[in-house]
Amino acid sequence: MSFDLLRYAASRRRMQWAIGWGLLLLAALLPAQAADPAATRRGADAAPHTILVMGDSLSAGYGMAASEGWVALLADRLAASHPDWRVVNASISGETTAGGSSRITAEVLRHRPAVVVIALGANDGLRGLPIREMRRNLARMIGASRHVGAEVLLVGMRMPPNLGAEYTRDFEALYRELAEFFDIPLLPFLLEPIALERDAFQDDNLHPTPAAQARLRDHVWTALEPLLQR
Repeated sequence: MSFDLLRYAASRRRMQWAIGWGLLLLAALLPAQAADPAATRRGADAAPHTILVMGDSLSAGYGMAASEGWVALLADRLAASHPDWRVVNASISGETTAGGSSRITAEVLRHRPAVVVIALGANDGLRGLPIREMRRNLARMIGASRHVGAEVLLVGMRMPPNLGAEYTRDFEALYRELAEFFDIPLLPFLLEPIALERDAFQDDNLHPTPAAQARLRDHVWTALEPLLQR
């Protein structure tokens, strides 16, 4: 067996161990009534279905009016095409996966979402935070969302090569590994439609402009729309 295959197998065993313990802890922390997904969804049938977005500044609409961000534009589309759905944007500028992990239980219990969109990791990557911590944090968010009966859409991010080839590769692969492990849909790269267009970004070259938000919404919609039919 090659070194790369051995490395992948060892990494996957570590991920399974860490996720397993994390989900056991999560099950112990969440209230007992949240452990019945069917009951949760039955209760949600009487009210609009909720999409909960857990993201960072890319989803919070940094540098623009709240109504201009891709999440707000998604809500507008749903109001026209799927009036029985609503969007709650719980994204926070500067948020890391650790911050999302610390908030996820309260958010899913408060909103009882039918779908959770997890779009975090960019700030972890820009700070060079350990991949193993990102893995644990995102796994906890996925587990908490599923514990209340929600479908999950994982939205990935990519890092520039100046962080090092290994870190950049492992960062991108993390999202694929989690999506495969939990059998959930993955949108590999939120910024894919605009990533190579300098004019699509604000002066900081990090945050998309208001004019680019509709393209981000449409990109997310390709992966999100099938979940609304389940």
